[in-house]
Amino acid sequence: MLVAAQVLSGAGLAAGITVGALLAQDLLGTGLSGLPSALFTIGSAAAAVLVGRLSQRWGRRAGLSLGYGAGALGSLGVVVAAALGSVALLFSALFVYGAGTAANLQARYAGADLAPEQHRGRAVSTVLMATTLGAVAGPNLATITGDLADALDIPRLAGPFLLAAAAYAAAALVLWVMLRPDPLLTARELAASAPQDTGARHRVTGVSGGGGRLVLGASVMVLTQLVMVGIMTMTPVHMQHHGHDVGAAGLVIAVHVAGMYLPSPISGLLADRFGRLPVATAAAVTLLAAGLLAALAPPHSVLLLALALGLLGLGWNFGLVSGTAIITDTVPLATRAKTQGTVDVAIAISGAGGGMASGLVVAGSGYATLTILGGALALAIIPAVAWTARTRSPESLA
Repeated sequence: MLVAAQVLSGAGLAAGITVGALLAQDLLGTGLSGLPSALFTIGSAAAAVLVGRLSQRWGRRAGLSLGYGAGALGSLGVVVAAALGSVALLFSALFVYGAGTAANLQARYAGADLAPEQHRGRAVSTVLMATTLGAVAGPNLATITGDLADALDIPRLAGPFLLAAAAYAAAALVLWVMLRPDPLLTARELAASAPQDTGARHRVTGVSGGGGRLVLGASVMVLTQLVMVGIMTMTPVHMQHHGHDVGAAGLVIAVHVAGMYLPSPISGLLADRFGRLPVATAAAVTLLAAGLLAALAPPHSVLLLALALGLLGLGWNFGLVSGTAIITDTVPLATRAKTQGTVDVAIAISGAGGGMASGLVVAGSGYATLTILGGALALAIIPAVAWTARTRSPESLA
């Protein structure tokens, strides 16, 4: 049932990615076109705390269902705001819409709750993979949902948010009715009757020192989110400025979202087989390649922009899978959901910063500057990984 909910929520997630910046550009101008991404990622940060705490107390079913339900309400609010031309309502609705993003991300932790540590990367990747179908289909439905919006006499760019409202509401219903038994509560019950094998944990992760692992896992996900959101947010705007329509932008974003989720089984297998640290390093290198390709791609080339955004999604995937596995390996079940929610707050805040800054950078210096800076920033992951590798214990080398 978790997989089914992720398929549905993927379509809801894609709406804000595809047309959020374009909708804001119509109302606010290019300099603030990164604001929707910032707003719904700030909303995601706030919701991550609530979803994490509810999950800690009542289980994943309650926390994730609430997050998706709030995302559905926010999506409807965006539609109403676009119809009324209300900037204030748009901002408020995008903030609430971010709750769906928070639930979508925290669902990956639910996938790992019952997985043995040596298969945790693959468990995370299974949940992420389930997001692919809806997330890839969502951007490609931009034209169809736009036609539906026309038929309802509302702005075309609000159309994808109609899809988001239905998708998030369906995901909430599926989880609330059918996610039984709850994976987190079940994992606690099982853990209460079995001793923890810390040696196995060190052999799987290849890292040691709880505090260091926690910081590393969070840092990898924060940096990859910052870079990914910044470049992703402004790519549809960049394309529109060079004559591409929303269908072309939707295609590029669909390739990007496929890169975010489709490689998950491979990245999960790599994280389990070779360790979390090599996959985190691969995230940095892949994001750098994405930024350079996006900067060098001719603006008229949909193919090269799609390839760059596909690499951007792949780098994010490497970072999310490896970082999530590190965090889940490190945090005990007694406080796992609460800590994971706190980490996701940092991830959401970094995404908000990336979304907000991206519009300002493009307005001031251009799209190529944004993508090169983003790729260079991703390289900060490598020193963090190297520091962790140097401080691991002899036991972790077993």
